[in-house]
Amino acid sequence: MSIFTDKTLMITGGTGSFGHAVLDRFLDTDIGEIRIFSRDEKKQDDMRRQYNNPRIKYYLGDVRDIRSIEDAVNGVDFIFSAAALKQVPSCEFFPMEAVKTNVIGTENLLTAAIRANVKKVICLSTDKAAYPINAMGISKAMMERVFVAKSRTTDRTLICGTRYGNVMCSRGSVIPLFIDHIKAGKPITVTDPDMTRFLMSLEEAVDLVLFAFEHAQPGDIMVQKAPACTIGTLAQAVRELFGDTNEIHYIGVRHGEKRSETLLTKEECLHAQDLGDFYRVPADNRDLNYEQYFENGKTEKAALTEFTSDNTTILNVEQVKEKLLSLEYVRKELNV
Repeated sequence: MSIFTDKTLMITGGTGSFGHAVLDRFLDTDIGEIRIFSRDEKKQDDMRRQYNNPRIKYYLGDVRDIRSIEDAVNGVDFIFSAAALKQVPSCEFFPMEAVKTNVIGTENLLTAAIRANVKKVICLSTDKAAYPINAMGISKAMMERVFVAKSRTTDRTLICGTRYGNVMCSRGSVIPLFIDHIKAGKPITVTDPDMTRFLMSLEEAVDLVLFAFEHAQPGDIMVQKAPACTIGTLAQAVRELFGDTNEIHYIGVRHGEKRSETLLTKEECLHAQDLGDFYRVPADNRDLNYEQYFENGKTEKAALTEFTSDNTTILNVEQVKEKLLSLEYVRKELNV
């Protein structure tokens, strides 16, 4: 990662799981400085004590307030934009809060980054932005539109994004909840056992962002090919690893939840590119003069199909257990 040598990287929402994963990846490199930008002073203090590293600088602020971003972004070379409201039920009850952070906050960040001559900004999105049915997904879909549109307005800041599914053991995710219930002697709670979800580790999430950093063009959305499993399979895998014998408690679908998730829509497949382990969704850089398309049209057929958590590789219980055991969090909880 020589491109980061002596450079300054800022991570918005940097006290979250993704921020920790980036720090774990970068602190052994010769990067110059990493700025953690977030609004939670307690989490920043926890992180400061945990890492105790002079190359990490902490900036208290909120992406909703462009002035706080402008104070933090001066001298920054690259930004990983991870600040977001991402809990589906919470966003259903407070949709405008999701808009303020996920949409307006992204616009603020990109405006400040362009003004400060930041070289690259990678915006992190979610599978819930594809065919969105809930407020969180809709706000993230708008976030994607914002950064694609913004990428057309500047030649000095390369703006692109990533889209990925559930990150295992990230803050607020279901696996730590399952483990907590098992350790407390309580039955684990499952919404719908037939739901499918993509599975991705935090390390793989960082890999995707770094792949986008190295290969994406302005306005691109980069997608990593990920396996999936049913929620029932995931619950059973966790139970077997931890020796749980309690009955599973089924609680029904929560507000705004999908039965499956989509990483690549049928419409995006019309122009998406298969890059092996990744898909690239290039920005639609046509202008608003559609006359040429009425006259000439476009006849190429898509080589790809919709990529969902139903038609990707579906893991069984043993395969999910193997993937879980690759996670440091799970190994620590198991004391192995």
